[in-house]
Amino acid sequence: MHIRHTISNLKGILACCFLMLLLILISGCGSSNDLQFPTEYQAIFMDNGQVFFGRLQKTKGDFFLLRDVFYIRHEIDKEQKESRNVLLKRGLEWHRPEFMRINSRHIVLIEPVAPDSRVFQLIMQAHRLAPPPAPPAATPNPPAAPAKPAPAAPPAHPEKSKAPARK
Repeated sequence: MHIRHTISNLKGILACCFLMLLLILISGCGSSNDLQFPTEYQAIFMDNGQVFFGRLQKTKGDFFLLRDVFYIRHEIDKEQKESRNVLLKRGLEWHRPEFMRINSRHIVLIEPVAPDSRVFQLIMQAHRLAPPPAPPAATPNPPAAPAKPAPAAPPAHPEKSKAPARK
């Protein structure tokens, strides 16, 4: 009788654990398409330690779209022997990226960037200091190729140009 009571209790415990696990799974499976933040910018922490700041959007599939991207670079001033963090605008690299697509499997954490934070202030300062985008450069017409002079007649061979003398 004691064994039956123990098995009955064990079944009840397993049923409760299963129910709790099911509730956890269901609550964690919400759609990520409704990803919304109360702030204009978000901080995206990657699994490799990088942090990006920008305007995050969920797209179809496993990727997020990040626009107006900034990141932090650690610099060391060798003369003053000080280190500092500098916020840089992404897009100034050689390939001039306008946005990033980030694989959601590599995102560890997403947080809002508060409007009164130092990061937000630096982003706004970067926008004020940035020159307005240049209009697309018009492709100039290539200069007309100079006209080639007509080929000069080959110089007459002195021996052939002499006509036999008439007598």
